[in-house]
Amino acid sequence: MTFPEEELPDVAEAAHEVVQEAKDAGVWVFGGGLKGHEVSVVATDGTVTDGPYLESKEHLGGFAVVDVPSREEALEWAAKIAVACRCTQEVRELLPDPTV
Repeated sequence: MTFPEEELPDVAEAAHEVVQEAKDAGVWVFGGGLKGHEVSVVATDGTVTDGPYLESKEHLGGFAVVDVPSREEALEWAAKIAVACRCTQEVRELLPDPTV
């Protein structure tokens, strides 16, 4: 996030407004912030290790899931979130639930 800490209330308000807009549009599924940057990896044998430790100054701070018909619309929502949160958004597509 690239803003002074004293601007956090304004950023939070803008983010909540975008979430409400997505809810009103019927595309909001779920979202939330992530607590800290601590990561644990559980291997297929059940072994737990700390990490991975990325050589980057960027960290995943939260996520939002929207249900939209196209990647283009997902990118439009990501742009709205990026502006509100003042941080870059990464867009990925979830695979459909095969049981539905």
